[in-house]
Amino acid sequence: MTVSLGEVRAAAERIAGRVRRTPVIEVAPGLTFKLELLQHTGSFKPRGAFNRLLAAKETGELDGQGIVTASGGNAGLAAAYAARELGVRARIFVPVTAPAPKVAKLRTLEAEVVQAGNEYAEAYNAALQARDESGALLLHAYDQPEVVAGQGTVGLELVDQVGAFDTVLVAVGGGGLIAGIATAIGDSVRVVGVEPELAPTLHRALEAGEPTDGPVGGVAADSLGARRLGDLAFEAVRRYDVASLLVGEDAIVAARNELWRDHHVAVEHGAAVAYAALTSGAYKPAPGEQVVVVVCGANTDPATLGQTLAPAGAQD
Repeated sequence: MTVSLGEVRAAAERIAGRVRRTPVIEVAPGLTFKLELLQHTGSFKPRGAFNRLLAAKETGELDGQGIVTASGGNAGLAAAYAARELGVRARIFVPVTAPAPKVAKLRTLEAEVVQAGNEYAEAYNAALQARDESGALLLHAYDQPEVVAGQGTVGLELVDQVGAFDTVLVAVGGGGLIAGIATAIGDSVRVVGVEPELAPTLHRALEAGEPTDGPVGGVAADSLGARRLGDLAFEAVRRYDVASLLVGEDAIVAARNELWRDHHVAVEHGAAVAYAALTSGAYKPAPGEQVVVVVCGANTDPATLGQTLAPAGAQD
């Protein structure tokens, strides 16, 4: 199964007025940031959540029974926000290890929070069981066509805002964002996925020739903690020849601190991963190359800015 450019364009029309058109800033000659951390709930995720729910309303698939999703972090916050805005009941399944502040924030968005299992996979299985028992609509964190199409609207905005550019660097967890961006602009722009060495879902899938499960850890695991690349993402990265780069723990922490120190941008560790490809030298632009970095998430504890180490977590 694949997602088409037409579906991304349809998503842009469907979610218009529901999500923010986030700004871009040129921070240096040839380097632009797309500040998707300024999206509702602090990440790009509402784009896909709104598109999934609104599309389901159009088809009658969502008709009063509410939604279920599994996430201890950004996907759950986006689902809860979109559901509240549309007047839909939301049950969010989170592992018992989910950070307490994120669980509390989910409740402020009027979602029912159900804690199940010690990691995302167990919470997801509980969400599937709830869907089967209740008939609720399942909103996947990253591997549904409507979700991918919604995330792809980031790419359409980039072309409209920046014009011509050569390369876009995108952090990868489950792959919904990079799948959407590649579908939107991969025919004309080089799309590069950047991953933590301790959570290399894309790298592992490309090596194996298919998505495979693997261990997750490291400082960025609370937002890039998928154990497996989504099937839709795998199809997209193969179709658009998306490259995979790996960055280490020290590089991620240093990039996050530099974003704060030099650009006054406070991000979660996962959102610093794409920038870390540049600051660590994992990606070296050619002379004159125009590069965009998607800065994708702001759900962090500001007290940790400037620290050299951060606790690892686990999530979707």
